[in-house]
Parts: sequence; C-alpha cells; structure tokens
Amino acid sequence: MEALIHEFSEYLRIEKRHSPHTVAGYCRDLGRFSKALPGEKVSSLTTAQIRGFLLILREEGLSASSIARSLSSIKSFFRYLCEDKQLKTNPAEILETPRRWRKLPDILSIADVDKLLNCPDVETPIGLRNQAMLEVLYATGMRVSELISVKGHNLDLVAGCLRTMGKGSKERIVPIGMVAIKSLEDYLLNSRPFLAKGQKVEELFLTRRAKSMTRQGFWKILKGYVRQSDIKANVSPHTLRHAFATHLLDRGADLRSVQQMLGHADISTTQIYTHILEKRMLEVHDRFHPRAG
Repeated sequence: MEALIHEFSEYLRIEKRHSPHTVAGYCRDLGRFSKALPGEKVSSLTTAQIRGFLLILREEGLSASSIARSLSSIKSFFRYLCEDKQLKTNPAEILETPRRWRKLPDILSIADVDKLLNCPDVETPIGLRNQAMLEVLYATGMRVSELISVKGHNLDLVAGCLRTMGKGSKERIVPIGMVAIKSLEDYLLNSRPFLAKGQKVEELFLTRRAKSMTRQGFWKILKGYVRQSDIKANVSPHTLRHAFATHLLDRGADLRSVQQMLGHADISTTQIYTHILEKRMLEVHDRFHPRAG
C-alpha cells in the first residue's frame, strides 16, 4: 500500500497542485490506515475493514472532525485508484462522514483587535513588518499559509487589492483597505530594505536573516503580542481570519461575499458564521415588524 500512497501523493502534488502541508496531511492519514491493516492488498480491502478502522480511531479518542478528515483522505485515495483504473470498485464510496459539531471559534472583539494591532513598535523595522503582517491578515481574512507566501508582485497598492493563492491552488483577489495599505507602504519603504540586506527575495514578508517568514515564526510573533495586550481569548493566526469574517457580517456584509473573500469553495463552510446573521435578522424583525413588540 505504501507505494500506492506515494503515487497518490505525487498526483496530489503535481496534478492537483495541493500545498506540501495538505499533501503531508493526506499521507499521515493514509499512513495510519496502512499500519492498521498490515499486509493487506488494496484490491482486497472491504467497506467493513475501512469502517472497522474508523471505529478504532474513535476508540482511541480521536474527535469526530479528525475521523472525518481521515475518511476524506481514504475516500480521495480510493477515488484516485478507481479513476486511474487500478481498482474496479470503491469500497469507501458508501461510507458516510461522521457528524461533526461545528464549534464556534473564539472571536475577538473589535476592541481586542485594535489592542493587538497597536502592539508592534513602529519605530523599528521589525515592528513595522509585524504591524503590516497583522494588518494584512485582519484586512483580508487570509490563511497564515497564504500570508507568508505573498510575493511583492501580488500587491497592487494603487487598486488596493492583493492576489493570493488559496487551497487547491485557487487564485483570488481580496481588497486590503486603507489602514493595511498605509502599513504596507511603511514596511516597504522603511523596513523591508533593511531586512532584505541587499538580497533579492520574492516573498513579501522577511525575517531578520532575509528569508521568507515561516508559519512558526509568525505564530511566535502573534503569541507575544497576545500576551502583551492581555487578551484572554485563545488566539491563533486563524483567530484573525474568524474576526475578519465575523466583523464583516456583523456590519452588514452578505454571506456570499464573505465566502469569496475567505476563499471557501463551498458556502457551507462559511455558514459557521450564520449565528451572526440570525442575531441581526431578529434585531431587524424586532425593530421593524408591526407585530414584533
């Protein structure tokens, strides 16, 4: 099975153009599946065996979302083998994804976001860089993997937008906003040349060593500012993405527009935020319906 998993990973990387992070996730899930069924030929695997593997994951204490992700990886793997004519039937096809309770993420208030974004010391090149990264993340709702991959030519400060490559190598254009534009201009003029040290680096955000920023590096920066601003919520880079969507919807944006800006392929993913729309609809109903009161 290992050889087929490797072949599948190359298909995901080359043909589907998935990110290394995504491909690694598929391989981890399938590697665990392979170890649970040692010596089994893929052609002889049954639906019952796959279901049994999922039950093992549940007994090990994995969450419903982790089990659902494993099943998704397995389904994609067998679908690929069938499409590639290596299998005639797909034993994973009829298996249903475990029901997941969509936990609402910790949401930062606008006041908390303001405190966080005001933390960097803009009198230093590092502070200018950090403020620009935080402002862009909150202004665009980008994933942190997208933020650190932004290149200089992806920016159009005149038009006020940024081009990014999301999951599945899907390109989208998102507006930046005047505050983030100002932070980017300050960074490009007074910080990036200092960090680049005369080297040519495509990525927009650089470390002290003139290398592109990493996920881990940004995480450390964010955690430091969260402690500094004394925010009690559990904050991760994704929290600013949730804040972006929540604050837009809370101020009247429609769900479809937010979906496009977040780069969600399916609006059902964006619907985790519908509690905000429901609350606003109740307020509108109470305020304007003649029999609401």
